[in-house]
Amino acid sequence: MDIATIAGLALATISVIGSILYGSPISIFIDIPSVAVVGGGVIATTMVKWPMENLKALVPIYMKSIFTTPADPKAMIEEIQKLAETARRESVFALEKIPVEDKFLKKAVTLAADNRPPEVITSILSLEIAAMEERHSKGVDILEGMGADGPAFGMIGTLIGLVQMLQSMSDPSSIGPAMAVALLTTFYGSCLANIFTIPVAMKLKIRSKQESTKMNIVIAGVLGIVAGENPRVIREKLDSFLAPKDRLVEVKKE
Repeated sequence: MDIATIAGLALATISVIGSILYGSPISIFIDIPSVAVVGGGVIATTMVKWPMENLKALVPIYMKSIFTTPADPKAMIEEIQKLAETARRESVFALEKIPVEDKFLKKAVTLAADNRPPEVITSILSLEIAAMEERHSKGVDILEGMGADGPAFGMIGTLIGLVQMLQSMSDPSSIGPAMAVALLTTFYGSCLANIFTIPVAMKLKIRSKQESTKMNIVIAGVLGIVAGENPRVIREKLDSFLAPKDRLVEVKKE
């Protein structure tokens, strides 16, 4: 579970609602026609832009920003080092008997144990990464599109409200409330974009990059195992993917 995403969404929501309650009752910020313009408009344009099979995956993709455990490249490197030590001590064929939880690493180990050539292993696993990135990019694109459409429909709702307000200029007492309602659609659209869609799309981008990094670590490590490299050499190569503070530090003996 991503605590930062949950805390961020909650804090933004509380901040907005709290600022409203500080100066006025929240009821004046509730307007059904404004909700219909922004919510209905964004949903409608999203349905026009994207096929239904992509839209069905939107909710699971959104939930991944909250409930997905971030990739741990350091733990993956340590696991690969252990596999390399086993392959060095026994043989690459012995890797097939070792239980591996990560699906991508399991696939890579199986290819290595099947004695596939390095170029075949690289090709198959690279295609896997490309397919994963394509799936993730669709969810990000949908959310970014909704983030762009929210303020746009907010402005449309505001223009509708302004037109209706100008039609009732003969009654000065109705101008203030009508203007307030007109501005609510812009408020709804801005909240939708800047709290619930664009930030989540950015988090999904980051998670996708982290997953890609972990998968590239797997490819580099398995290719080193297939080439018969020393486990320590493989570890040193894979440490290049990590920040300097996270790399293995060898203690020099005096």
